[in-house]
Amino acid sequence: PHGRQRPASTLKILTTLVVRDRLDPDLEIVAVQEDVDVDGSRAGIGPGGRYTVRQLLAGLLLNSGNDAATALARTMGGTQATLAAMQTRAEELGALDTRPATPSGLDGPGMSSSAYDLALLFRVALRDPLVRETLATRTVPFPGFADRPGFVLSNDDPLLRYPGAIGGKTGFTDAARHTFVGAAERGGRRLVVALVRGEHQPVRMVAQATALLDYGFALPPTTSLGTLVDARPVPVAPPTPEPPPAAAVEGERPSSELWLAGAAGVVVVVGLGSLALRHRRR
Repeated sequence: PHGRQRPASTLKILTTLVVRDRLDPDLEIVAVQEDVDVDGSRAGIGPGGRYTVRQLLAGLLLNSGNDAATALARTMGGTQATLAAMQTRAEELGALDTRPATPSGLDGPGMSSSAYDLALLFRVALRDPLVRETLATRTVPFPGFADRPGFVLSNDDPLLRYPGAIGGKTGFTDAARHTFVGAAERGGRRLVVALVRGEHQPVRMVAQATALLDYGFALPPTTSLGTLVDARPVPVAPPTPEPPPAAAVEGERPSSELWLAGAAGVVVVVGLGSLALRHRRR
């Protein structure tokens, strides 16, 4: 779960968390050519077009618009300021495998996340009513620009056909391959599934995700396969070292029991440190 891979557009979930922290959803943003020139998938904004943050979030999450990500990042002070805010937010939440390099999820130097972190970030995103509503939206009107009339954005999330689906986010780049994070709810149980570095083999990614969800819902309600943290775990303070034993009288051989006890103490300390590390990374 903590294997570090490139997240592709699933990283837009982290971008969304920062946008929701910093921008009023009704704030109007005027697009510029810089927003349009970004590589990869686009929502379809254009220079001079006027969009609310709410509409750009729809373009970001439904159509995986890298143009929407660029416009939102520009409004939050630019790419570097947005990346710094994304890194801080990830660390606060305990997503310690995540290193954003672009607001859109396009590949960049040092970019990484993990299945664990994507599940954690998505769980937090679903607590926001606006984000949850947007992810569940199948189509939404979107403004035009200049002489181009408005049009309709369609949700590209294939998980929406799954019984109990809440929503999801797909991603793809040549380096990351296919990625996906999504959630479903049944009988009061909510499960999140995250896939990284996937392929549409032997079945499509959505079939792999639904198979994992089927497996999870079939487990007894009390069964847990792991724990997602709610915040960055507080580091465990190392134990206070024991004072060194008194020096042996010259010529006297040190007691073998003393050395065995010392060795056992080292084993205990290392063992506790290992357990603490596992707890922080779970």
